[in-house]
Amino acid sequence: MKIIIEPPQSDEEDDVIIVRCASPDQRLISMLLAFQNANIELTGYLNDKIVPLNYHDIYYFEANENRVFAYYSSDVYEIKHKLYELEARFVPFDFIRCSKSMIVNMEKIEYLSPLFSGKMEAHLKNGESIVISRQ
Repeated sequence: MKIIIEPPQSDEEDDVIIVRCASPDQRLISMLLAFQNANIELTGYLNDKIVPLNYHDIYYFEANENRVFAYYSSDVYEIKHKLYELEARFVPFDFIRCSKSMIVNMEKIEYLSPLFSGKMEAHLKNGESIVISRQ
C-alpha cells in the first residue's frame, strides 16, 4: 500500500482521500476509523470529580452490579456507558471483549499465561492480572 501525504492549502480542511483501492479490507477500514476517531475521550467519575479520560490510558473496562468502570494504571473511574456500547465504539482501537463483563486494551497486555481450566491470564503493564475466558 502506498500512502501519499500532501499538505492542504491554508484555507482548506484536512482530507483523507482513498483514490485507488481494489476492495477495502477490515484492516484498512479499522485504520481509517482509528484515524477519524483519534481524539475520542470519555467522561469518568471519581468521588466528586468529573474527569476527561483518554482511551489510550485505559487498561480495561469492567461491568459490575449494573455499573461500568474504566481502569487506569492506578485509578478506577465510573463510566456512564453500557459495556456493549463501549465494545462497539472501541473496536478499531485494539480493545477486545475478553469475558462477559470485561473489555481489555490489547496495548496494555504485557504477556499471557495459560490457566489449568483452559482459560488465559493476561498480565497487564500496571502489574494487574485479569482472566480471559475460553470464548
